[in-house]
Amino acid sequence: MASSKKTNSREQIKSKLHPRNRNREPYDLNALIDVNPELKNHIKLNKYGNQSVDFANPRSVKLLNTAILNFYYGIEHWEFPEANLVPPIPGRADYLHYIADLLAANTNGKILKGDKIKGLDIGTGASLIYPILGVVEYGWAFTASDIDATSLESAEKIINANEILQQKIDLRLQSDSGSIFKGVINPEEQYSFTMCNPPFHASRDIANQGTRRKVKNLSGSNSGKPDLNFAGVQNELITAGGEPKFIKTMIRESKDFASNCIWFTTLISKKDYLKDIYKHLKKAGAKTVKTIPMGTGNKTSRIVAWTFR
Repeated sequence: MASSKKTNSREQIKSKLHPRNRNREPYDLNALIDVNPELKNHIKLNKYGNQSVDFANPRSVKLLNTAILNFYYGIEHWEFPEANLVPPIPGRADYLHYIADLLAANTNGKILKGDKIKGLDIGTGASLIYPILGVVEYGWAFTASDIDATSLESAEKIINANEILQQKIDLRLQSDSGSIFKGVINPEEQYSFTMCNPPFHASRDIANQGTRRKVKNLSGSNSGKPDLNFAGVQNELITAGGEPKFIKTMIRESKDFASNCIWFTTLISKKDYLKDIYKHLKKAGAKTVKTIPMGTGNKTSRIVAWTFR
């Protein structure tokens, strides 16, 4: 959407995003509104005087990302309960692009496409976002697991509503909340990679504190009661022991499935966690460990990948 105001340089090219990311340039708001007219009511001027989505409003964020999936990725039906997290599409897409680069390191840089490449998404959630992007961008096949049956029901509806996703994604319920790969990976299965965006917090109070900080950063105001769209449902954000314990369990279990998967990967929210994670990877016997930085806007994160081969 055109604007006569001066545009901040950071909005021109989102240089932190992967070179293959479809959203490195500013969104075409006119096109997004065309595919999702309700979005028009959620546009306002940002601090640079340019038209933008109201990112402090959870409904606005969901409408934006629904429109992005439709216009840029061809996903026309993407609906899930309001209580579930709304994943930001550009950052989620970057994780897939970096995995593609990781796999290409063994093929002289050739990006591998097609359903012979199979990934496992741990904690896929109601939005099913990683398998969706992996199928659209690279034609990969996926197993998508979650401990919440309701989330998997939502994910199944998304698959059934979009022909491109059908026959490409296998949904599995993790019946043991204390396990990650056990009960999901069958003994005879082979995966090119696993991926995971772990629950961040150790308790609901800590999650709410983080949500209030996020709302304040976006809107400049305090919120005594965080909106559920930012907070997410219990299993999406909260796990006993927080993210570090979850990842240590993942590392420990990955050793038992070393013959089933080439690369195990996970997002790591805080750089401070890396030292301890490296120690556990060494103890588990990982042969190669790679840390891949990634980020969108002012937010930075990283992927840790390991293999026993």
